[in-house]
Amino acid sequence: MISVIGGEACGPEALVIAESVGREVARRGATLVCGGRGGVMEAACRGARGEGGHTVGIMPGRSREDSPPNEYVEFPLFTGMGYARNVMVVLSGDAVIAIDGSYGTLSEISYALIHGVPVIGIDTWDFNYHGFDGTNITRVGDPAEAVSIAITRAEERRARTG
Repeated sequence: MISVIGGEACGPEALVIAESVGREVARRGATLVCGGRGGVMEAACRGARGEGGHTVGIMPGRSREDSPPNEYVEFPLFTGMGYARNVMVVLSGDAVIAIDGSYGTLSEISYALIHGVPVIGIDTWDFNYHGFDGTNITRVGDPAEAVSIAITRAEERRARTG
């Protein structure tokens, strides 16, 4: 699985990129996992489902009524965890693609880096802070390149961790 993360509130460029990423994830035969809401998450799911791919939405609420998934989420998982679900979103994937994003995306990037999950970023958070290397996020501009790198890194990670 490839986790796609990004903001619910984002500009039109991020939506185009996210939909392209979703399409490419599906073309490569991977399942897309995300936070299941709108914005980047919805666009990525739309792209994946448009190519016949599978999508998992890890939802913040306990039910469809208090946490409706976007219409392109094939398998919603209701957690009742709010933003704490971000840990599940990134740890469910073998690699993470971060597109744009706000504070929720920042937390997901942090969780991924803490747990050694590869992060590929397209126009997302950038930081260097007192000995923490901001280059741990592989930065690309092209959705197909992001997915290609994510798939390769996911395979390498699975080979190391078994």
